[in-house]
Amino acid sequence: MKEYLFLFRGGDARSILSPEQMQAHMQKWMQWMGSLGQQGKLVGAQPLELTGKQVTGTARVVTDGPYMEGKEMVGGYLILKAGDYDEAVELSKGCPILEFDTGSVEVREIQEIQAP
Repeated sequence: MKEYLFLFRGGDARSILSPEQMQAHMQKWMQWMGSLGQQGKLVGAQPLELTGKQVTGTARVVTDGPYMEGKEMVGGYLILKAGDYDEAVELSKGCPILEFDTGSVEVREIQEIQAP
């Protein structure tokens, strides 16, 4: 099994859902991730805070951020095990972030690094 990273972008529902709707939406996340865990696919997952710092260039300039459009903001990640890209992509289709037009899941294979 290979490991894949899901990056969750956009889909911030906090401003458009009532507290009850938000609670129901979060329950869908728990059910989806619980299902992945029961299948032995889930390695780990965490949401990210809305604030952060960015370090850039050879001068190592530190700025507040990230400041970008909401649909581009990475809101969290999940690492899972899958047999191949097709399986990983299929598993990503169950993600609750896709209930919103601005939500997306970027699926990336985690490259194995061989120790010397």
